[in-house]
Amino acid sequence: MQQIFIEQSIEVGQQFELQGDDVKHIVSVLRMKPGEILRVSCENQRNFLCELLICQKDMVKLEVSEEVPSTELPQKIYLFQAIPKGDRMETVVEKAVELGVYEIIPVEMKYCVVKLDEKKKANRCKRYQSIAESAAKQSKRSRIPQVHSVMTYKEAVEYANTNCDLKLVPYECKDGMDATKTALAKVKDASSIAIFIGPEGGFAPEEIEMVQDTMEILSLGKRILRTDTAAITSMSMVMLACEC
Repeated sequence: MQQIFIEQSIEVGQQFELQGDDVKHIVSVLRMKPGEILRVSCENQRNFLCELLICQKDMVKLEVSEEVPSTELPQKIYLFQAIPKGDRMETVVEKAVELGVYEIIPVEMKYCVVKLDEKKKANRCKRYQSIAESAAKQSKRSRIPQVHSVMTYKEAVEYANTNCDLKLVPYECKDGMDATKTALAKVKDASSIAIFIGPEGGFAPEEIEMVQDTMEILSLGKRILRTDTAAITSMSMVMLACEC
């Protein structure tokens, strides 16, 4: 079933019209016809099944058939991802959205291979936001997660301390899984969770020192994971802890 997001409120039994890019996608790309059903998520994160009544080149009219449950996690997960090289960030954004992330924050860390100027930062974030929207539609999310503008590591730590009551830092030098089990046991009681993922070169010692008293330092196992794999693994673990 196809999904769209709209910036208005609707109710069961209501008829409403769409215009703009969504119409082009529904009519010209998906080639949907009257009688077919579309999943529609509103700005208030309510979700509805809507029947197409009229499909024209510049307008689509729908009727709201029923409301369906939200697909959002009970906790907000903030993923602080060190900027990786190549297209790995695109993979992280796509998979994190599928796994339920609330917000993604690209972070400049000491050992990041990639160094971006302000123009490239803005262009990449715009691209990442587009990927987040596509992934949200594919995975039937009730909202489109925001991809934040790039932060320094210090800014990211301050942002996490302000917005999150549980902060997790998977660290390649941490031994054993006891700290991981302890941290995941706290997920259910948290309303917002930060996950910090280091770059290809790993966290700098001073970056770990900065957060060791306020965040949970944990291991993802005996193997060294690539930064994108670490992000997906961490998101998966936290998602399961939220929903189990």
